[in-house]
Amino acid sequence: MSDSMTTTLEAASPELAAPPRKPRKNNPEKTRENILQAAITEFVQQGLSGARVDAIAERTATSKRMIYYYFGSKEQLYVEVLLKLYGDIRSTEHRLHLGELAAPEAIRRLVEFTFDHHDRNSDFVRIVCIENIHYGEYVKQSPEIRRMSNLVLQALEETLKRGEQEGLFREGLTTVDVHMLISSFCFYRVSNRHTFGEIFQIDLPDEQVKQRHKTMICEAVLRYITR
Repeated sequence: MSDSMTTTLEAASPELAAPPRKPRKNNPEKTRENILQAAITEFVQQGLSGARVDAIAERTATSKRMIYYYFGSKEQLYVEVLLKLYGDIRSTEHRLHLGELAAPEAIRRLVEFTFDHHDRNSDFVRIVCIENIHYGEYVKQSPEIRRMSNLVLQALEETLKRGEQEGLFREGLTTVDVHMLISSFCFYRVSNRHTFGEIFQIDLPDEQVKQRHKTMICEAVLRYITR
């Protein structure tokens, strides 16, 4: 069939013609999320000082101009990365529904969640390490991070008070100290897994080692807070 005949048939029978392309729709939320995900990778690999907006743009097939449009500057983008990563763990902690469990079981659930989250989210651990290199300068710029973290402390404090009133937990426990006890072990075994693993020849990612350590930190916390 000749090209001219095909054109004539398409004109006569619109249903034979190719459907028109749908106009491309902008999705600001998706674009913003893609930039954040690429920024996490860049900051984890290069740190704040070494990260380049050009590289983030390349990862998202977008432009530096678009990144600056959404976030203003590299430093503000870094603050938003901090907010996202802290927000992920805090929002999930909030959904643990600790108040629906017996106090000791609520503590165990919180410890196990913290252990698993740190183990599965090494990017979060790396970014926190980077932020400490900067003396927490950028965390200070996000009141929302403090607000979310305070909500988690409130839930932990309510659980500790409940256990104390039931005669199960010690009196006078300092909530932030218990939180720090839980976080420190879970964080350290990820932040130092390469050096610790090499020096002491222990495979920290090994499933049996992880289960042993999870059991250990649960028992350590419960023994510390129990009467």
